[in-house]
Amino acid sequence: MKEKVYAYLKTIPKGKVTTYGRIAAGLGNIHYAQAVGNILHDNPDPSRYPCHRVVNSKGKVAEHYAFGGGAAQRKRLEAEGIVFDENGTVNLKKYGV
Repeated sequence: MKEKVYAYLKTIPKGKVTTYGRIAAGLGNIHYAQAVGNILHDNPDPSRYPCHRVVNSKGKVAEHYAFGGGAAQRKRLEAEGIVFDENGTVNLKKYGV
């Protein structure tokens, strides 16, 4: 399953995000969302597998983002042109894939 999750990450374009649930659904079972999160936490190469482009179902970054916390994840997304609202949320209709 790890290989499928990492392959999925490579399909998320720069400047876009997806959710744990959407990845899980893409792998065939929405109930895999938590497993997807665990796999992303162990990402062996974040520059190759852009796990920073994955947010929760509400459009929020992961406060326990494995590579520097939520602020680091947000900074990486903003560098790609993603805008957060006043509540720290990404508009999934605009930026989601």
